[in-house]
Amino acid sequence: MVLRDPTLKPFRLLTTAASALALLLTPIAATPALAQKKQLLEYPSIHSPVVSERGMVVSQNAIATKVGADILRQGGNAVDAAVATAFALAVTLPRAGNIGGDGFMMVHIAKTGETIFIDYRGVAPRAARLETFVDARGKEIDDVASRGYRAPTVPGTVAGLFLAHQKYGKLPWKALVEPAFKLAHDGVVLSPDEAFVFSWGKQRLSESEAGKTAFYKAGGELYRAGETLKQPDLAWSLRQIADKGADAFYRGEIAQRFAADMKAHGGLITAEDLAAYRPAIRQPLTGTYRGLTVMTSPPASAGGATLLEMLNILETFDLKASGPGSAKTLHLEAEAMKMAYADRYKYLGDTDFVKVPLQGFTSKAYGAARAKLIDPDKATPAKDLGAGDPWAFESHNTTHFSVADAEGNAVSNTFTLGADFGSGVMVAGAGFVLNNQMNNYAHEAAWRAQRDGKPAPPNALAPGKRVLSTMMPTMIFKDGKPWLITGTPGGSTIIDTVLQVIVNAVDFKLNVAEATHQPRIFQDASDTLRVEPNFNPDTVALLKAMGHPITSDETMGSAQSIMIDNGLYLGGADPRRPGAEAIAP
Repeated sequence: MVLRDPTLKPFRLLTTAASALALLLTPIAATPALAQKKQLLEYPSIHSPVVSERGMVVSQNAIATKVGADILRQGGNAVDAAVATAFALAVTLPRAGNIGGDGFMMVHIAKTGETIFIDYRGVAPRAARLETFVDARGKEIDDVASRGYRAPTVPGTVAGLFLAHQKYGKLPWKALVEPAFKLAHDGVVLSPDEAFVFSWGKQRLSESEAGKTAFYKAGGELYRAGETLKQPDLAWSLRQIADKGADAFYRGEIAQRFAADMKAHGGLITAEDLAAYRPAIRQPLTGTYRGLTVMTSPPASAGGATLLEMLNILETFDLKASGPGSAKTLHLEAEAMKMAYADRYKYLGDTDFVKVPLQGFTSKAYGAARAKLIDPDKATPAKDLGAGDPWAFESHNTTHFSVADAEGNAVSNTFTLGADFGSGVMVAGAGFVLNNQMNNYAHEAAWRAQRDGKPAPPNALAPGKRVLSTMMPTMIFKDGKPWLITGTPGGSTIIDTVLQVIVNAVDFKLNVAEATHQPRIFQDASDTLRVEPNFNPDTVALLKAMGHPITSDETMGSAQSIMIDNGLYLGGADPRRPGAEAIAP
């Protein structure tokens, strides 16, 4: 046994997994005599990661996490495990996991050192028009863009997962979809949280008869915790996908049912839209922070560029000196967030349609210039900071999971239906809920620009255009190898959550569980600073004294992360959403 003397400094450890966690987090006695003085093993942190020598899977749902870990045990690589986890989440976490939504996947291949980004964000259908979503005064029409049959974009999940497997997978495709099929066919025993979620989402899920039939008993009665929910129509779709690949979804019988259901209910997506969909392979955005390489998401993600701007701003300050969770650190983070969000709203969009100043966003010089606007002692009103000019620095509900395997391959994946349960529409006879991403185009701003004869905003609706997203799977590299694999759901809070996980790990040397569990803040381009419930009241008082108006309501994000350090895989599951778990293969 290793015994702890509190006067000794912590050490970073090289050891086997038998006592890896204890040794990783515990100081070692300098001499045998000192070691013998202590009789109880103690730890320097109240937050401990899951430890493995053979890889790790971390997701928001324990059943799906186990599916991914089992794939690693069977000899699959990180991409195989990611694909299997994603399909399992479509069954076990139907409010966010999906085959009717979209997302982004970052993949690192150890053998070649290659890191690529798979953009499987949905696109607007060809029939989408601005006048469908705004009235004659430019106001969005009720819930047309957020609920019902005109709210979905063309889903990208199945195509994105299939592309990842075709390029980098190891096990047969069918073996990766089969666990999800069995879960849908045989049923999943509902936890208290999962049963509650169906109660919470009942109104939205009543948008289609198929949704009501799939998730509720006869007469609309709720399933209770401990009861088994079977999804036979989803099982049918998963069998089609397992047997025929992505073609089943985009050109096969699933597509036929999809298009017919859209047509019957005045939806916008057609068989032609489905057949035309293609995921895109892009280069990750790359920057550095404190000497580490940061690879993150390019547009149509707004998250990556905004994150790199924030990190470049914060790099000019000595956060380590102010300490984790201090009012000074939180103030500096909030001011960086405030400026970067203003830039995000003004400049970012789908680069296939609009020109975006990505080099400016990621420029160290631009970050340093923005940092000079921060008063280290008080908040500056958002209107005084405003958006900057990254062009001047140019050269002429959602869920996240992370996977790493024993060979050093890694996957960071975030995918979404938009809102919890998306549009509320389930495709009749196919068993999956559709997204509501049409809600995320800048409809009202586009109408005003059109009225005033000005250029459309970067995130304006256009047929075939990917809607801007905050999803941002991210990896931090140390010595050319993945060190931190992270990402989160959370809508507009995603960027700030990922920033804080990175700062906690890099600046304050917190382990991956500590970095994940720390209380979070959220600041956008407004003056209001939001803090999580039960935030330290003394810290809140100091932030108020610095000029930050404070609000507090709910938790932020669900960052499921892996840290790879000294040959150990450390899994940090975020407890903010019940059911999250890290599992070693």
